[in-house]
Amino acid sequence: MEDEVFPRSLERFGHNMAACRWLLGTWIVIQYGCAVGYPKANRDSTMRDCSKTPPYLPATVKISTEDLHNIRQEMQAQNISAYIIPATDAHLGEYTAPREKRRQWLSGFTGSSGTAVVTSSRAAVFTDSRYWTQAERQMDCNWELQRTISSGDIVAWIFSEVSSGQQIGFDPFLFSIDEWTRYNNLIKDSGRILHSIPDNLVDKVWGSQRPSLPNSEIYSLPNDFVGDTWQQKVENIRDQMKKHAQKPTAVLLSALEETAWLFNLRAQDIPFNPYFYSYALLAEDSISLFVNNMSRITPELSTYLNTNCPQSTCVKVLDYNQVRESVIDYVKGNVIVWIGTKYTNYGLYEIIPKEKLLAEEYSPAMITKAVKNKKEQELLKNCHIRDAVAVIQYMIWLEKTVPSGTVNENNAGDYVDSLRTKQAYFKGPSFETISASGLNAALPHYRASNETNRGLTINEMYLVDSGGQYLDGTTDITRTVHWGKPSDFEKEAYTRVLIGNLELSMLVFPSATSGRVIESFARRALWEIGLNYGHGTGHGIGNFFSVHEWPAGFQSTNIPLREGMFTSIEPGYYQEGDFGIRIEDIVVVVEAKTEHTFENQKYLTFETVSLVPYDKNLIDTKLMTEIQINHVNNHYKKIRDILGKELKKQNLNEEYTWLEKNTEPLSHGQFVTASLTLLIVTFASCMFFQNESI
Repeated sequence: MEDEVFPRSLERFGHNMAACRWLLGTWIVIQYGCAVGYPKANRDSTMRDCSKTPPYLPATVKISTEDLHNIRQEMQAQNISAYIIPATDAHLGEYTAPREKRRQWLSGFTGSSGTAVVTSSRAAVFTDSRYWTQAERQMDCNWELQRTISSGDIVAWIFSEVSSGQQIGFDPFLFSIDEWTRYNNLIKDSGRILHSIPDNLVDKVWGSQRPSLPNSEIYSLPNDFVGDTWQQKVENIRDQMKKHAQKPTAVLLSALEETAWLFNLRAQDIPFNPYFYSYALLAEDSISLFVNNMSRITPELSTYLNTNCPQSTCVKVLDYNQVRESVIDYVKGNVIVWIGTKYTNYGLYEIIPKEKLLAEEYSPAMITKAVKNKKEQELLKNCHIRDAVAVIQYMIWLEKTVPSGTVNENNAGDYVDSLRTKQAYFKGPSFETISASGLNAALPHYRASNETNRGLTINEMYLVDSGGQYLDGTTDITRTVHWGKPSDFEKEAYTRVLIGNLELSMLVFPSATSGRVIESFARRALWEIGLNYGHGTGHGIGNFFSVHEWPAGFQSTNIPLREGMFTSIEPGYYQEGDFGIRIEDIVVVVEAKTEHTFENQKYLTFETVSLVPYDKNLIDTKLMTEIQINHVNNHYKKIRDILGKELKKQNLNEEYTWLEKNTEPLSHGQFVTASLTLLIVTFASCMFFQNESI
């Protein structure tokens, strides 16, 4: 009997194995389709379509026809054939007051990076990959989108419209020295003329609708929240002047953060930034502060700036609009003025005789500010502890509330901001929160609006990039989460972004290494499988300043890294039309403990200051090395030790329980990917059917 049953069992076994192979093959095809995606049938309705007649324009665009007509009339009156409109103000910072957003007002495009150019018959916005989709959502069809920010590309486009002998207009106060030099070098031998027009043409068209001058309160920081007094800072800069080989007699400070830092003063002239419109001229024997409304200098402030001071350290306060005339008057003497070309506009540069000019990329104030002393480091770390409390409360709220279907990008972003208000020394958000669900998260600098606002669901990625301004420091943190079952591709992309964050933060490197030299360590894990991201890897951050504080960071124009600098590390990956991932931590540059010392050179590394755990649901530890896993686990122990005390101090028991659960150590055996699970289930099913048949 057994001899007869065995051959029949083999036959049935063969049929079942064929079925298993078919099932497994089908599963592989499905997995591949999930990974690479499928063609999309319909165009994104949130973006303009200028190929249609009439063009399709979403509700998010600005209709610019009338304003373009009016500015072309102004151009004709000035006899210019093209007009260049940067996104900057006279202080060349990243953020501007509403009245300075000329390019945004004219074109509708709100991205922080980009230049507009208007000719007699065409108009274009030039911007980088972060904002391409955003621009298509915000500009009408009067505007071309040029997917570049290169000065050479901008000038080449202008040359296609402007003939030899014709003029190209610009506002000299909105151009940095470096930017003017680039444009001038490209244009000077072409027969075209680069023509300076101090009276801005957009302002003329904008007219009475243009927002009024900022007039927020200017106040001094309490001594508990500054690393040095303003008198000590003045002494430091003057000491650098004396030691410089060219012996400058004055430093002209044009960046708003420079004057705020030097005098330990803050205000709120610019959204999210604690600055006031100002210049400063710090000379050997005098100090002049130029402010855009003399009435803002209260008796208390005047006393603060002039108490018990010898003549050389008393501060003379002048009207903001007197800076040009004051510099012209100062350079009549036997003097040398030290400037930072990065933040000095061409309108001031052109009035200083070149033989009386000391021009370097950054002023001594900017470079000194970038390196935090021990007190400033402690202050910055403390504000990140309290900020982490708010972010963890936010994560708990999301876990509880998102499944109900009542959370959307707008109210979620508002809620994280509201949680920070409960923390000590909070002064406001450090930037507009990026709250992005699903496909919107594929836009690195997306901002939710009533038209684009999406609901949060457990089946999609959610990215939140937010930060706070506190009297003791500025914070910026990005976390990406998924509350359901992420795909294998989503988990791999997230894990590789995390690996990039870890590999850069663990790196040991020689002192004075430029950030751009080591930046690619954050991309290596993505590059391995042909992925990348189109934005910078990190930026400086400071003590109650702009969230993007120069000149620390990983870009080509940043200065070499030094002990005491704070910067973000924020690799990402963005799958267009599907999801986006970014993991951002703040780190401080510290001395590394190395076994050897080559030629007595100091080596540096990073210490992570952000104290919010990563999303375990998105981590595939099989892609990680033991060293990377141990680094996360060591950081998690630090989070439990430092943040746990703060949560107990604030009597936040639920948050403490959440923290303990979400900082449990990672291990290689902790996660099983969806594809491996399916493979195991498939194999088990096949064996079950075989046993049943046999």
